[in-house]
Amino acid sequence: MNNEQQNLTTRREFLRTTAATAVAVPLIMPASAWGKAGRPGANGKINVALIGCNGMGRHNLDNVAKHPDVVVIGACDVYKKRRDDVAAKYAPTCKTYADFREVLAAPEVDAIIIATPPHWHALVAILACEAGKDIYLQKPMTLHLGESFAVRNAVKKHNIICQVGTQIHASENYRRVVEMVRAGYLGKIGAVRTFNVMNQGEKGVGRQPPDTKPPDGLDWDLWCGPAPLIPFNSILFSGSYNHGSWMAYSGGWTPGMAPHIIDLPTWALELKYPTLVSSVGGRYVVQDDGDAYDHHEVLWRYPNTTVTWMSSLTNSYGFDLEEDPKPTRRLGIYFHGVNGTMWSNYHQHRIVPEGKAMNAIILPEIAARKQAKDYTARALYNFKELLPVAEKIPESPGHEHEWVECIKSRQQPSCSVFYHTYVDVPIVLSLLSLKLGRSIKFDPEREKIVGDSEAAKLAMPTYRKPWKFPSHYV
Repeated sequence: MNNEQQNLTTRREFLRTTAATAVAVPLIMPASAWGKAGRPGANGKINVALIGCNGMGRHNLDNVAKHPDVVVIGACDVYKKRRDDVAAKYAPTCKTYADFREVLAAPEVDAIIIATPPHWHALVAILACEAGKDIYLQKPMTLHLGESFAVRNAVKKHNIICQVGTQIHASENYRRVVEMVRAGYLGKIGAVRTFNVMNQGEKGVGRQPPDTKPPDGLDWDLWCGPAPLIPFNSILFSGSYNHGSWMAYSGGWTPGMAPHIIDLPTWALELKYPTLVSSVGGRYVVQDDGDAYDHHEVLWRYPNTTVTWMSSLTNSYGFDLEEDPKPTRRLGIYFHGVNGTMWSNYHQHRIVPEGKAMNAIILPEIAARKQAKDYTARALYNFKELLPVAEKIPESPGHEHEWVECIKSRQQPSCSVFYHTYVDVPIVLSLLSLKLGRSIKFDPEREKIVGDSEAAKLAMPTYRKPWKFPSHYV
């Protein structure tokens, strides 16, 4: 047995022991173990560790590290090369960890960035709350309804500062759209349509060559964690784009992209939970190593509006946001109001008025110019052509920067779990509706699925042993 094999064997024994007894490295460490549970004072340095050292996690860490009050002291990943690469960048303060529980047990760590594959998000977040660590949690927040409420409740119980990684929420464009919707420019809004489309073709993400072996220094069993243990797949392992092709590890592309996109109508219309969720779709075209749907259509019914979602992996038509017809990934949000329709993506927005219903809110000089040109009712307006809104949303300091400042102030950030649960719950309910092949009724007051005992049961995740879902938080 070589040293690497011996190290892996030792680590697996460590995992079995700690998962069963929480003795070798405690899953839960009381705040008294380090005074303030690792939380710095208003003028202190914040020691941050990254759990999940691939693409998006590195990006988040780079942004966090720019804050003058942050010191990067930990890089954790089940793949040695990834954690070593991050540690080298932040030497000499950054230590490496092979198991996230070692990070949570380290009293010197104040806050963590969770950028693991999605199937790990909920469990790592809950255990981090119990360990007193503040959290930057990459989206999707969870994959199951039970996880959604368990994460939120754990954050609340342990007084944790948590920002969910929907960084588009910090964009200027989203802020301006929210301002106009709330100012009533569109009038009452009866429907919102959202989409994310791309064209992977029939081959999808592809098939790995036969007999592909995992790279040295990777603990594949720990990578799979609470999800099913399958033979190593290099495509699945490579990164978050490919995660979306496997249901057990990502929930498909809807949890991957809808958190960014339905965040806008949730924010602008101050939506809470839907009362009815209907979802259809399947794997119709793509033939690759994955098993996730390549098309997904969702309808969420709210008390005063309906929101729809469309996801496609085999066609990238983008409606008004098409631009260059070359196949690429496109997304959009349509607000349909009495006075007009606004369409938007991450970077732009336009309003198509309903006749002359919006004439009263056009800047006078713009109105005169358009009238001189005998403009039609299909004229497009943007924010600069309309009268200023009464209430402005301040510019964001940056999504990660906001999180750091909130750790210092102990005030929840804009995308805390207390807000983001209203984004996450509709998504996980859509996955459950797709799985069952029927609509799901939801009681927003009780936060319960109603009239469907099978759906209510399946809303609670089942983890692969020895991992256990902390159901006491639900």
